[in-house]
Amino acid sequence: MNGQYLIYGLIGIAALFLVVKLLKWPIKILVNGILGVVILYLTNFVIAHLSLIGINVNFALAINPITALIAGFFGIPGVIVLIIIGLFL
Repeated sequence: MNGQYLIYGLIGIAALFLVVKLLKWPIKILVNGILGVVILYLTNFVIAHLSLIGINVNFALAINPITALIAGFFGIPGVIVLIIIGLFL
């Protein structure tokens, strides 16, 4: 009976390890996407409030899954690239 519990425990630990390993990538993508949305929102907030100090900017970054993942994966350089692309397109 004790050997059987040991085997069940080892199988449970192996299954838990496998589930954590499989969910690591999707969770990372989700967290990066959420961080990207926050970065884009803050960037839009700053751009929108530049007119309060006399700089008139008629520009906003779109918040969608693609731009959120770019901003989430690449951080500030990704947002700068999105701004440059948005200004030239």
